[in-house]
Amino acid sequence: MRRKTTRTLVFVGGIVLLGAAFSLLWRSGSGETEAYPVFGAEKVLSGIGASEGAPAPYIQWIASAEYEALKPAEGAEAIVMATDYVSAAPEAQLDRRSDQAKGADVLDWSNSRGWVEWRVEVPRDGIYELELIYAPLKAGFSSVVRGIQIDGAYPFAEAERVSFDRLWRDSVYPYERNAIGNEIRPVQDELADWRAEKAANYVVSSEPLRWTLTAGAHTLRLVGGQGPLSLHSIRLVAPRQAPAYEDYLKGRPSGTNGGEPWHGIVEAERYAFKSSVTIQLQSKSEPYISPDPKGKIVYNAIGGTSWTKPGERVGWEIAVPKSGYYAIDAKYYQGFNGKSSAYRTVLIDGEVPFREMQSYRFAPNKAFEIAPIAAEDGKPYLFYLEEGKHLIEMVVDTSAVRPVTESLLDIGDRLLRMERDVRAITGNYGYGSDQNVDTARTWDLRKFDPGLEAELQALIDRLLHICEYLNGLNQANTDSVTALLVNADRLQKLLDRFNDIPNRVTEFGTVRTSLNTWIQTIESQAMELDYLIVRTPDADPGLKVPGSWSKVRYSTADFFRSFFQEYDTNVRDDDDTLTVWVQRGKDYVDLLDLMVQQDFTPKTGIRVNINLMPNTNVLLLGNVAGDQPDVALGVPLETPVDFAMRGAAEDLSGYPGFEEVFGRFNPGLMRSYQYNGSFYGLPETQNYYMMFYRTDIFEDLGLEPPDTWDDVARILPTLQENGLTFNLPKKNFHIPFYQHGAEFYEEDGLRPDLTSEEGVAAFKQWTDWYRKYNLPKDIPVFIHHFRNGDIPIGVADFDMYVQLVVGAPEIEGKWKMIPLPGVKQPDGTVARWSHNESMVRIQEPSSLLMLNKSERKDEAWRFIDWWTSDEVQSRFSNDIESFAGIAYRWNTANLAAMQTIPWPEEDLAALNEQDRWVKNMPYVPGYYYLAREIEFAWNNTVVGGMPAREALEKSEMSLAREMMRKQEELGASSMDRLAVPPYDKPYERRTP
Repeated sequence: MRRKTTRTLVFVGGIVLLGAAFSLLWRSGSGETEAYPVFGAEKVLSGIGASEGAPAPYIQWIASAEYEALKPAEGAEAIVMATDYVSAAPEAQLDRRSDQAKGADVLDWSNSRGWVEWRVEVPRDGIYELELIYAPLKAGFSSVVRGIQIDGAYPFAEAERVSFDRLWRDSVYPYERNAIGNEIRPVQDELADWRAEKAANYVVSSEPLRWTLTAGAHTLRLVGGQGPLSLHSIRLVAPRQAPAYEDYLKGRPSGTNGGEPWHGIVEAERYAFKSSVTIQLQSKSEPYISPDPKGKIVYNAIGGTSWTKPGERVGWEIAVPKSGYYAIDAKYYQGFNGKSSAYRTVLIDGEVPFREMQSYRFAPNKAFEIAPIAAEDGKPYLFYLEEGKHLIEMVVDTSAVRPVTESLLDIGDRLLRMERDVRAITGNYGYGSDQNVDTARTWDLRKFDPGLEAELQALIDRLLHICEYLNGLNQANTDSVTALLVNADRLQKLLDRFNDIPNRVTEFGTVRTSLNTWIQTIESQAMELDYLIVRTPDADPGLKVPGSWSKVRYSTADFFRSFFQEYDTNVRDDDDTLTVWVQRGKDYVDLLDLMVQQDFTPKTGIRVNINLMPNTNVLLLGNVAGDQPDVALGVPLETPVDFAMRGAAEDLSGYPGFEEVFGRFNPGLMRSYQYNGSFYGLPETQNYYMMFYRTDIFEDLGLEPPDTWDDVARILPTLQENGLTFNLPKKNFHIPFYQHGAEFYEEDGLRPDLTSEEGVAAFKQWTDWYRKYNLPKDIPVFIHHFRNGDIPIGVADFDMYVQLVVGAPEIEGKWKMIPLPGVKQPDGTVARWSHNESMVRIQEPSSLLMLNKSERKDEAWRFIDWWTSDEVQSRFSNDIESFAGIAYRWNTANLAAMQTIPWPEEDLAALNEQDRWVKNMPYVPGYYYLAREIEFAWNNTVVGGMPAREALEKSEMSLAREMMRKQEELGASSMDRLAVPPYDKPYERRTP
């Protein structure tokens, strides 16, 4: 029987592999050879102008008369020591100290607020580059950001936010392996050395930013933006002009290297430094990948979709045996962006060797291939290297596509203004489907807005020029071009039926949303590297790349290898081992396991076996079958009490030191773990609601962000008059109830209490937002509208913060996160109560519990005590974020550890204020019916027009029936007191 089963598996596997082979052969035969004319960016940028009172974009500024009137100040230099500043804002935390490494006094700017100003004497008129000699102070994983003003003003828009890199490298190499031989992603260590870095922005230029200065005295001001730093000095130096390749060769010794052919290989994952922790190692499994993983998880490449943002750099060191000319080959994969190219500026020993290495084009491919860094004719470029060690850097560079993205952003802004103008003319201030406009009216739009038709035609023309420019740049008709042509056609249809635009005004928003989406695609510069080869021009390394049949052979070997691989991680599973199940991703579990082996087990002598748990259902089934862990981590907020109701969770209240452990968390958050007077779980992570608003739009409208719900009502008319609105998700029913002092259950927790006076008042205010103020009833993806600007303010969980930082670079610096609006109390405080939950399961608050059937409860409690401690949570939070940046942010529920997470100061202050007002809902039998019945009541009132009290009474009756049914099922007694005691005072943070 076993032999027959094996034959069947092999036969099925053979069919699958044969299908894969034909698929690979078919795919390898396609290609595109059509040539496209190359166009300049003049027409792409036509019509773009700076906003009134705002500095011009850099690409316009360097074409201005002011810039062109001056020449590079060759040979000129001005330097000012950081400690010689002449003035500073009081909020800038400055400290002068002696630094041994620099042998001089330096200036520590230990926060990112305020500004510091210097006086500098410029020797002569000209164009300069600005260089900082600095060292980042430890404060998270993001780059240091400062604004740069000359004589009290930003010369161009990009000067408002200039990034200075932090540099990182893996903490260990070779990488550690887990119990079954898979490599563990390493923690990142920061290189905190002093460095000289010129102010640069690879979004707009492959060269450092240029500054125009006249001879004489000037003020130079750095404005706080992000991250602390130590500053030694600031230099103004003449720009370095990279020579053309022909001139580069003329300035070097002639002749060949001589001697035997030579080549050296540097593995891409063995880098010397990288500028962002988000640039991740990759594990690839295919023929000729180096090193071959042989069925294991082996980190053997770097980059991909994690190496895509402009300015992100990676550096590698390699030594050459003798001075001479060398070619550089790269084994890379660049199929992430369809037919679009990816661009990197290549530096050797910190400098661009010749002009052609600025924004060098890596053509798209369908698989890893080895290609020389070469001219368009395919002839490899030669680099002159002296004998010894050298540094090769590649920097993501989007300056080639910047004219396109700058123009698309401008088109989006103009479409938004057009939409506002049309809404103002027609009186259509509604949002979504409920629009206040007479669709039967015939409009003469040319009469009311004479310039609209010509402006719309100009935008269509510009979109067509953008398509031509992109085709020439990529030498291919890309998906981006297809999408832009579709949007141009949409605008053309509006133009063709011009007087019907008032009835189709939402088309402006549709086009704007699409353009913003494709801006990210166009700017994406994903590329993956396996290794670099440095070789003499005549050397043939003999390295191979995968072909179709080699892939089939490799896949076949992997298939059969899979029958013999070790997949069981229970290598420490015995009677003396504590078992922990974790419902999280592999990287989180690997790090936890590593910390347990390095810290917990040596301290306590308790061995721990940690297993991945795909979902909570496994825990339920294991509990029934008697196969369960001692501790479960990463479970949803309601799970501990769900298990407690059924006698499956252990009461933690009586364990030694519980009061100390309890004090690590917000008492309002702990309400969700209390049942019938005892605590059955603890929080791991948290996620509460915040308010987000677009600072740029609020400034344009002259509005201040609201502090109370009365303030929200005051700003809504202005927003709606401009075709804008406020996002208030209907899921947030707990906010108005708790802010009005209402509770959902009576004191014993056995009956609902929705129809109290406070509850009715809260429900009426909540539903009035949608009935009287016409707020949108449903916005599926608030972040899209927030980025587009048509919903510039709203309530969201702070997972949106991560999404905005990672996925919305076009509005960086144009939004803020602040506490929720609240209800003003008689004593003047603003009550901002909110339940701790998430709008989606991505960042759902997570919990832990001890299983009642555990036979190692004392050991389990020691593990829980260790895991929730300040030190361990702080280390885990920062180490996991070092894997991939803010996308991996561990939003710990430990209040002390939360202060060590690298939030910007202003954002952390907002989070701490909202954290004071966390008030979680208790879980009682039948709790799951509450959200359902509240939604029914909302629908009855908002959609059906039912009075608020009547709708609540109807829902309360239904909820009461379900609660009684569940109480009978679980055997709850009328003598039980299942509710959590009232909690009506905001949490005051303990001081160390």
